[in-house]
Amino acid sequence: MNNSNIAILLIRAALGIMFVAHGLLKIMVFTLAGTAQFFSQVGFPSWMAYPVTFFEITGGVLLILGFYSRFVAIAAVPVLLGALYVHLGNGWLFSSANGGWEYPAFLAITAVVVALLGDGEYSIRSVFARRNQST
Repeated sequence: MNNSNIAILLIRAALGIMFVAHGLLKIMVFTLAGTAQFFSQVGFPSWMAYPVTFFEITGGVLLILGFYSRFVAIAAVPVLLGALYVHLGNGWLFSSANGGWEYPAFLAITAVVVALLGDGEYSIRSVFARRNQST
């Protein structure tokens, strides 16, 4: 058993779970209309709430499964930099009023790490590759 492949699985899945949770939060708690209003209040076009939420959920699932993780993680960086921008004025600590920028900064770096590492051995894409080799 290769520890680095376990580490890739853990970081990829953790990032994916975070994205799914934040996407579902936008739908189930804040609602898409409320999320669109928030985007507008912080300087982003309100319509961006919809593709961002879609990306968070579908991208998160793809990361959890390990399906084209490099591409998903690279696509996640601008989303996370947008979140970082929103929190920049709130101070460093996420416990600051309205959340600081430490968490989005950490997540952006985590996405870069996942992009560098790729899917890893324990991924759905790796399973497909092994099946294709055996046939």
